[in-house]
Formats: sequence, structure tokens, C-alpha cells
Amino acid sequence: MLPMESPERPVAKAPGRIGQALIRLLMKRATVTASERLARDFRLITLEGPALEGVAWTPGQKIQIAMGSAFTARTYTPIEWNPGTGRACILGHVHGDGPGSAWVRDAAPGDMCDIFGPRGSLDASRMNGPLAVFGDETSIGLAHALAYQDPGRMVAGYFEVGDVEGSCRVAEQLGLVRVALFERTADDAHVGEMEVRLATLAAGGTGFVLTGKAGTVQRLRQRLKRLAVPASRIATKAYWAPGKTGLD
Repeated sequence: MLPMESPERPVAKAPGRIGQALIRLLMKRATVTASERLARDFRLITLEGPALEGVAWTPGQKIQIAMGSAFTARTYTPIEWNPGTGRACILGHVHGDGPGSAWVRDAAPGDMCDIFGPRGSLDASRMNGPLAVFGDETSIGLAHALAYQDPGRMVAGYFEVGDVEGSCRVAEQLGLVRVALFERTADDAHVGEMEVRLATLAAGGTGFVLTGKAGTVQRLRQRLKRLAVPASRIATKAYWAPGKTGLD
């Protein structure tokens, strides 16, 4: 595990009385037991606690972690969840200076957090056969979760990323062997390169999972529509959009 970048960690503002009541009522208490830096902007964070035991979870579902208040939370996609041991893992990506990125960057063993969920977000279970996961850094964990769920299923990832070397290293550490990375360009020309991959995959009966940046999800979805790919073979979920704090 590499050392954290910031020697000083900000202290979160304590929730008020109403916030505390909502946290106790709706959320599950967990402890950060590990935070491993896989690459410059990626952290593999492990959460554990009795409240996480016996919880049903399906890959693609989301959790929300309170950022010091029940009214301020950020959404993450677990990459695995063991209901027997009460252990869950998320792959966090540091992007910008918002509270979600700060939490991912600074989370350390012994920290406590409050979790809402897991609950529905994206369901790929209705699709049979191989899967192609299109997205970005926020989608790599989902690809791992889908592959981990069914080791016999072919799951391939196609991701637009800012740091190709770091993202490649993360994919390798997660055991993702079918990955194509597209370095972002200012004019979004790289999205056109991603679109080129769709026709061959569609002809082979692949199911498509489109996640990540809203604009890219929309563009790829439109291309699949022109290729006459039925809606039953497509699952979409925009995780974020420029200028927005997050999409739920």
C-alpha cells in the first residue's frame, strides 16, 4: 500500500440532531478497515461491520455514504459484498475537490461511516451471454463486480480515462483481462473510437452496459439504437455529468 498524499485530513462537520436521527433510522454503520491506493487517483476501500451482515446484494446496486450529514451523501457501486462476514469493497476514484473525492482520498482504517443501501441502480441480470461494459474510471469497479459474480461469463470493459497507465494498472489488479482504454481528448474524438467497437459486438449478440459520463452514455445509446440493438440487450446508468455533484 502506497502512502496517502495528504498529511492532514479534514474533520467532517458533525451531523445535527435531525441528521443523527435519520442516520440511526435509515443507515448502516460501518468501519473502514483498509484503504489501498491502486493508482494515483484510485482507492480500494474495504468496509466492515455487523450491520453489513446478512445483506442481500446484486452487482450493479449502489450504496450512498453520508458525508457528515444524512442530507449530504455520495453514491458508490460496491465491487463485492460478503453478507457472511459483513464485508464490502468499493473502488473509489478521486476526481476534483468535492466531498466524495475527499472522502475517497482521505479514508483510513478506523474511520467510521454511515451507509444507505444497497439498493437498485443498474440490473444486468436479465441479459444472457457476453457483456460489454462501456464507461469510464467510475465504471471499472462495476465491470469487476459483474465478472466476479459469474466467472464463466465473458465480461469486457471499454473505458474512457484520463490516466491510461494508472487505469490499466487498476484493471490488472482487479483481474480484468478484457479491457480497452481510450484516452480522453478535448474534442471527444475518443468517444468515436469507442463507437466503432459497437457494431461488431452487437452482431455477436453481446449485451451492453453503459455507465459513467452522461454525455457518453447518451451518445453510445443512440448509436446502439441505430444498429437496431433491442432494449432488452442494453442497460444504462449515467453516474455523473459535468457541473453536477452526482446523479442518483
